[in-house]
Amino acid sequence: MSQMRAEIGEASAVVARVIANMPAIEAVAARLRALAPPFVSVAARGSSSHAGTYLRVLIGRDLGLAAAAAMPSLASVYHRPQRLEGALFIAISQSGRSPDLIACAEQARAGGALTLAIVNDASAPLAAACELVLDIQAGPERSVAATKTVIATLATCLALVRAWAGAEAGLAALPGRLAAAPDWPEVAEVLASTAHIFTIGRGPALGIAKELALKLAETCGIAGLAFSAAELAHGPMALAGKGFPVLAVLQDDAARPHSEALLGAIAARETAIYAAGGRVAGGIVLPVLAPADPDADLIVMLVSAYRAIEAAARARGLDPDRPRALSKVTRTT
Repeated sequence: MSQMRAEIGEASAVVARVIANMPAIEAVAARLRALAPPFVSVAARGSSSHAGTYLRVLIGRDLGLAAAAAMPSLASVYHRPQRLEGALFIAISQSGRSPDLIACAEQARAGGALTLAIVNDASAPLAAACELVLDIQAGPERSVAATKTVIATLATCLALVRAWAGAEAGLAALPGRLAAAPDWPEVAEVLASTAHIFTIGRGPALGIAKELALKLAETCGIAGLAFSAAELAHGPMALAGKGFPVLAVLQDDAARPHSEALLGAIAARETAIYAAGGRVAGGIVLPVLAPADPDADLIVMLVSAYRAIEAAARARGLDPDRPRALSKVTRTT
């Protein structure tokens, strides 16, 4: 068994630790309610940036706040201070050791923002640079391809926004549902031979789609192109057709009907559509658990997708634990 596969199997345990960490999450949420920031800036790289996309959508949808992606290069390369008085700055990083994120956090704090680090190491320099820290407590992750840390980060982000909004976290059933996540052999089979694929999501699912595209590139050598279903309807749709499959992750909310309709139109062009969480005319419906919580259900679908990607990497003769030219900690400046 690969290390990646073993760490995917820890999903239930890491989310159980997130649930146990709810007092700390609720304490941070209380600070955020007291601050009442006018906007939120989120800084992250790699898989953490995909969790950041998920987080930003939740903040905008559930709290009505503008949440934008920060540009760490403004701090680390261009040294341009940003006006962040009264704002909330969130840095997400598994290692907490990327110099550009640390510089961005330091600049945000100096610029008047309340700074929060979401990390897997509370002793990391990024945590020291921020006023508030949430440790996702995923434990050591040895595979270069991050899986359990992404799952723990997503669960932490969901719990934080729910607590900030004064709602139930909605995580109680998630460990059991992660353990019951179905396999997607249909996806593993197509990934074993394709050179490129669209990964599609909308709303919070866009972060999941982006994460899948990254994992496909780093573990399978597949050019995964991630788009919102709305963006796919523009220029990228010209690429759709026979030989360019689509993997779509859809949550059970107001975004689903439009996505299903668009994907159905693409399927009519002899494009192979693999859809999780929805039904697409002419597409292949992937097995998912019965709907429970749309935002949490996306994390369950991610586990199914991770398993398929790991299996496809091995089928392609690749080591999913040691992608070519990559290391576990990426230190961008």
